[in-house]
Amino acid sequence: MTSRNATRLMHHSFSAEEAADRIRHVCVPLPSLDDPVAFGAMFESFSDARVVMLGEASHGSSEFYRARAAISRYLIEHHGFNIVAVEADWPDANRIDRYVRHRQAMTSEEEAFARFPTWMWRNEEVHDFVDWLRTHNEQLPFEQRTQFRGLDVYSLRSSMGQVIDYLEQVDPEAALQARKRYECLTPWQSDPAYYGHAVMMGDRDPCEDAVIAQLEQLIGKRLEYDGDDSGEDYFDAAQNARIVRAAEQYYRLMYRGSTESWNLRDRHMFDTLQQLMRAKGRDAKVIVWAHNSHIGNASATEMGWQGQFNIGELAKTAFGDEAVLIGFGTDSGTVAAADNWDEPVRIKDVVPSRADSYEQVFLQTGIPCSLTDLCGSERQEVREVLAEPRLERAIGVIYRPDTEYYSHYFKAVLPEQFDAYVWFEQTRAVTPLDRDMPVGMPDTYPFGV
Repeated sequence: MTSRNATRLMHHSFSAEEAADRIRHVCVPLPSLDDPVAFGAMFESFSDARVVMLGEASHGSSEFYRARAAISRYLIEHHGFNIVAVEADWPDANRIDRYVRHRQAMTSEEEAFARFPTWMWRNEEVHDFVDWLRTHNEQLPFEQRTQFRGLDVYSLRSSMGQVIDYLEQVDPEAALQARKRYECLTPWQSDPAYYGHAVMMGDRDPCEDAVIAQLEQLIGKRLEYDGDDSGEDYFDAAQNARIVRAAEQYYRLMYRGSTESWNLRDRHMFDTLQQLMRAKGRDAKVIVWAHNSHIGNASATEMGWQGQFNIGELAKTAFGDEAVLIGFGTDSGTVAAADNWDEPVRIKDVVPSRADSYEQVFLQTGIPCSLTDLCGSERQEVREVLAEPRLERAIGVIYRPDTEYYSHYFKAVLPEQFDAYVWFEQTRAVTPLDRDMPVGMPDTYPFGV
């Protein structure tokens, strides 16, 4: 821990009850999510930002998704936000983007969000927001329609396929070159972690030069290719080529240590965010949906003290006060999560929060659902009360209640991590969508084939 963070430990210690007594008057009660318009309007004060990042304390809690949808609807309708960028793979989100912006449907037979963890985006809460966004966009000129984009790095196989599919349409000879370059990765495309292991063990040479060459060639032919579909198809292909390059690096680095691979992943997500903003132009206003661990400023957390950074920290460095980071938390309820990676989703009980956690502070306020603004000089008392590092809980797609302290808690300084904090005393699990396409839905339905 750095000397700056060690100094924090010398702050006056408040029990959870004492801290709650001091901040209760600034925790603004929020209306029911059954009235999404009223709920979203409570976030008016953040509407001047260029980037609003909306977190979640777990990947499987309905209230977090519904709250982000309500906030996003308000910012889109009333303040011109025009990109929703989520912690998901680009090809999956591109299928949704085509649906919500009424673009031509993809010809691929792959389903959106069909691999583990399917429930993270393939759920009723996201479905409802996607349908709302499609309806909202329908009456607008194409250039004013809000995009739905993915920021993540895991789509090696799909992204390679998308690059080749695009080139087969615009430059068949270049498509043959791309196939030859990507052959280096083809044996591992279904499970690219084995590629990283093979390189680490010296069983094969890295494919870095080949994927860089493919990216450079595609970018070099922008003026030649960028023509149809308002340049959208070229933009998709170029981004997929960037993902192939980043994924190749990611799967090599994952065997060197978690810090290097984490940093590469979040650097890629931030680079993608910047690509989206540059492509949209000066009017770009972005809403990001991602886990608290990605959107909260990592420098104010245990992960940052150990050398990791994230998209929230990078956004704060790049955009300053024009980037707003809003965290979410809960005490108890249920959550959709798996026992281990690549295992079926289960509905699990969330263990009530620990007495030495930030969650316990907000529970003790007695306000079941609240918004706490942590910014500005008028919030100095709140910041001081919460300045001592406390535990904070993070549940991903895996939840292990039996080892929760070691598996899901970390130290943080909440008022430096977030600009605002949304609290739900009770949350319930998201509702995963049936894998079968609903009867009567059109072929462009984004979660079906």
